[in-house]
Amino acid sequence: MTDADLVHAASSGSDAAFSRIVERHQGAVRNFLRRMLAGGWIEADDVAQDVFIVAWREIGRLEDPAGLRAWLLGIAWRRAQDGTRAAFRRAVRDGAWSQSRDASCGGSAEDRIALAQAMGRLPPPVRACVALCVADGWSHAEAAQALDLPIGTVKSHVSRGRARLLSMLGGGDDA
Repeated sequence: MTDADLVHAASSGSDAAFSRIVERHQGAVRNFLRRMLAGGWIEADDVAQDVFIVAWREIGRLEDPAGLRAWLLGIAWRRAQDGTRAAFRRAVRDGAWSQSRDASCGGSAEDRIALAQAMGRLPPPVRACVALCVADGWSHAEAAQALDLPIGTVKSHVSRGRARLLSMLGGGDDA
């Protein structure tokens, strides 16, 4: 069957025809995306899946069924561009957040690294309580609700966690 035959059958709802389209063109779409995207094969394969989902939804709108491959690669190009723009926006947003967080946390980069390493050595429930109550300013009740823990447990985790952090970082109990 030609691409045009497969497009007409898939437009009529034939899953088998669309499956043949995917089999026939997925290599070209994936190879194109692997060359276009810096995120490697995993990102390219994820975007390729998105391409074929879009193609399945939009196959009835394809004006020139003989141009199927070009149409699919056009969708791939647009999806890759969307992903690249989204990644750039995320990087800008995350960078701005990181800078504002670093400025509000104070201290040197070395101090922040030491604190992050010390937090990493706390048991996960203690770390969660300290992160919410000390670092993020949540109340014990809010943290208890979010973590589904009794409020007394949250209070003791915060107290013990703070003490362990001070000990690991060389501070005293009066700090």
